[in-house]
Amino acid sequence: MTDMADPTFTLGIEEEFQVVDPQTRELKSHIQEMFAEGEKRLKDEIKREMHDPVIEVGTPICRDVAHARREVTRLRGEIIRLARENGLRIAAAGTHPISHWKEVSITDAPRYDQIVYDLQMVARANLIFGLHVHVAIEDLETRVQIMNAARYFLPHIFALSVNSPFWCGSNTGWKSYRAKVFERFPRTGLPDYFRTKSEFEQYVSTLIATNSIDNAKKIWWDVRPHPFFPTLEYRICDVPLRVDETICFAALFQAITVKLYRLYKQNLSWRLYRRSLLHENKARAARFGTEGKLIDFGKSEEVPFAVLLEELLEFIDDVVDDLGSRKEVEYARQLVPKNTGADRQLRVFEETKDLRAVVDYIINETEHGIPLA
Repeated sequence: MTDMADPTFTLGIEEEFQVVDPQTRELKSHIQEMFAEGEKRLKDEIKREMHDPVIEVGTPICRDVAHARREVTRLRGEIIRLARENGLRIAAAGTHPISHWKEVSITDAPRYDQIVYDLQMVARANLIFGLHVHVAIEDLETRVQIMNAARYFLPHIFALSVNSPFWCGSNTGWKSYRAKVFERFPRTGLPDYFRTKSEFEQYVSTLIATNSIDNAKKIWWDVRPHPFFPTLEYRICDVPLRVDETICFAALFQAITVKLYRLYKQNLSWRLYRRSLLHENKARAARFGTEGKLIDFGKSEEVPFAVLLEELLEFIDDVVDDLGSRKEVEYARQLVPKNTGADRQLRVFEETKDLRAVVDYIINETEHGIPLA
């Protein structure tokens, strides 16, 4: 490793939300006046997405997890109030339990027109909602090397985040059906291993030169070096129900990044595994969440998720106090067993047999801990 300044490891968090009609519980295309008011209040912290009933909000650069919590809470509060002023509600789940993508309009914008042209029904059906966590690593070579190692841990955090068991009015049997919808897109899932930043840059250049993409933003991996910001962007998670969960996952991603960097700085490395093996764990996480077993590749055996979570928390134990995030990362234990967003949605459905009650639950959980006065 060359002698260079350490990364800042600052955070940025983006959440994609559903705009819901509280009477029908269906997705509702956001009123243009509502979005215009949102842009007036939040400026570039609010963005339109490809489907009309989707709103994305993104924090400014956050110094630490405590700062990130304040910003995520503030932004959720702003859009919840904005929706309520227009007779609507905001819901945070990876898919909508009831609405069918065929009934949802596409946002009128050249970028989205091109994606729909390229991918047709695959794009139209991509009605999903995710969480993106940016961790600043200013040097691209370092970003690529940390991405290589971080891939191993992605299914662990993903299993905690599963929050999309329903699709178009049906119980899919998956804890994250969002992941199954999104994998139809090209350039998604876990990334390949890249030996150097030059190898990564050559990959991007080849795709641009062959008109496969116009820029690297159309590489939608579960973790990627962001094409425009000096960050490693973690994209694997469903958008969580509560702020507490969003902050937990952000804290875990930050701590993993810092721990892997400390090893990298000492010319130590985490063992790298084939993408095809890592995909086995991602599929298990999408299907079973924290209830199933993941594969410990070092031992070549299945291990209960709770055991792997404890190993992960032990792995990052020596960095979380420096980051001020011990409480936030240990919140992960509260999601095991059977307490992920998907598990809670399924329990409501089992109790009520009514997907509208599930939508109401999602809305209430989205507002949990948000001051709305």
